[in-house]
Amino acid sequence: MQHLTAYLQSQNLDADLIKILCSFADATEEIAHEIHFSDGSAAGTTNIYGEEQLALDIQADQIMEKHFRSSEVVYKLASEERENCEILNENGEYSVAYDPLDGSSLVNVNFAVGSILAIFKDKDFIGKSPREMKGTAFTVYGPRTTIVLSIGTGTHEFTLCEGKFILTRENLKIQETAKNFAPGNLKACKTEKWYKELVDQWIMNGYKLRYSGGMVPDINHILIKGQGIFAYPSTDKEPDGKLRLLIECGPMAYLIENAGGEAYDGKIKILDKKIEKIDQRTPIFIGSKEEVEKIIKVKNK
Repeated sequence: MQHLTAYLQSQNLDADLIKILCSFADATEEIAHEIHFSDGSAAGTTNIYGEEQLALDIQADQIMEKHFRSSEVVYKLASEERENCEILNENGEYSVAYDPLDGSSLVNVNFAVGSILAIFKDKDFIGKSPREMKGTAFTVYGPRTTIVLSIGTGTHEFTLCEGKFILTRENLKIQETAKNFAPGNLKACKTEKWYKELVDQWIMNGYKLRYSGGMVPDINHILIKGQGIFAYPSTDKEPDGKLRLLIECGPMAYLIENAGGEAYDGKIKILDKKIEKIDQRTPIFIGSKEEVEKIIKVKNK
């Protein structure tokens, strides 16, 4: 069995990139432990997006920062839980962006949640596109703790086993067709007739509903099952959608496309969207290629 560090070393990667990915793994192992002992209580604060923070959100963010700071190779970090970016090491060549606990509102009902990471070899994120990332990963905290990552050469799963992440699935592949669907923002069906048409098609064609309310477990489901479609459209009230380009949609698009899937905002590929600000939002349609293309056709007809 090949563990994470050995796998990364076998890929002839920059040593600093290996440190960052291993720091993420160490941080998520610590976060997994804290989740098991959390009561899901609120912190009494909100993040920069106006979302109520759990005490666990803040704790997970602090754990991430601690591990990236101790790596001594990260120049800048951006976090969903912070209003501003933070400089960690003036000599670092990499910048990281992360959601320390995606779907944290699901903790108190004991659903799977996750962490998301984006890595750039640059001093800044602005003006870049997700395609320029040097690596991405997410962790799923469920019955097992797993990391799914890509360094641009396929998408792979590692499972935490006795204190080490072991390679359990290599080169995950997504079929072009799907039979599962994860429709986010279903209330948009009230005003977006094209979206209601799609949801009706999925139901009438016998697709299986696989939506948890958390992006990490839903995208993980597509990758592990090898097919599926996740949708989160914009509305007149939220013309740019809800999900963040830098810390959610960009990393997920990178992982999905490296497994043979596709990800669009309805017009252009998510990987080709320029990052104009840290909290930039975007609609997203991601998963099996034919399903994504069907959405674009129905939306723009």
